[in-house]
Amino acid sequence: MASSILASARAEPAPPSRARRTRGLAIAGAVFVALMIVTALAAPLVAPADPIRQSLRGRLAAPTLSGADGKAHLLGTDHLGRDVFSRVIYGARVSLLVGFAAVVVGGLVGATLGLLAGFRGGWTDSMIMTLADAQLAFPFILLAIGIIAVLGPSFPTLIVVIGLSGWVTYARVLRSQVLVLRSREFVDAIHALGGSVARVIARHVLPNVLSSLVVIATLELARAIVLEATLSFLGLGVQPPTPSWGGMVHEGREYLDSAWWISTAPGIVLMLTSIVVSRTGDWLRDLLDPTLRGE
Repeated sequence: MASSILASARAEPAPPSRARRTRGLAIAGAVFVALMIVTALAAPLVAPADPIRQSLRGRLAAPTLSGADGKAHLLGTDHLGRDVFSRVIYGARVSLLVGFAAVVVGGLVGATLGLLAGFRGGWTDSMIMTLADAQLAFPFILLAIGIIAVLGPSFPTLIVVIGLSGWVTYARVLRSQVLVLRSREFVDAIHALGGSVARVIARHVLPNVLSSLVVIATLELARAIVLEATLSFLGLGVQPPTPSWGGMVHEGREYLDSAWWISTAPGIVLMLTSIVVSRTGDWLRDLLDPTLRGE
């Protein structure tokens, strides 16, 4: 009997480690984001209808496989007869384009200022960190509304405003890591051998902080997508008739009792995308954290 128990115990597979589970979740999240990107890029091939074509005879049609025009409307039509499913697909283009571009802008500005503050120190460090504290103390959504109201809603303005809203996170994290790295012995040795600051940053600092930049960028992507939807909902983002998830939620809010699918469909997609992207950032953080690799 003891031998049979031992045999069954040996045959039982070992439970997966935390790192293995985290790696699987991170891969699943990355696959979802890649699928969203492919869908957005292939929108003309995937979308069943023109997202801005109106048909007042088929307005406010419920989700169906055979509408009044003989076509399937998987997510129904809106108040102008436009196919909601097609608009959701094309809306992914806007959200992902603004999100990724804003992450690039915020990452470049924040990483540059963080490296500068960490290496130069002194009044440069104090000035950059004071600027960061001032931005954190002021509700940025109000500042974004003011800037867009003055300059007018457009793609470049939207990208710059959302991008500059996230530079503080990059700057603070990189500054703290650079302060630690610049006091290491290998940095002193490189300087003693005649190595320049640019060489130290490019060859030794950036590779050590790259994992942190990837994690921050992933988390900032989710925030940028939600912020773009918020501004579009307020009428300060992408302007009609270009479909955007926030704009679609705004357009359908007056029809929640009779045509709930107009706002619900883009709202659910927006929620799922932001959750998956942000959770992927958390999983990447756990995966790239050297203190958790052995668990």
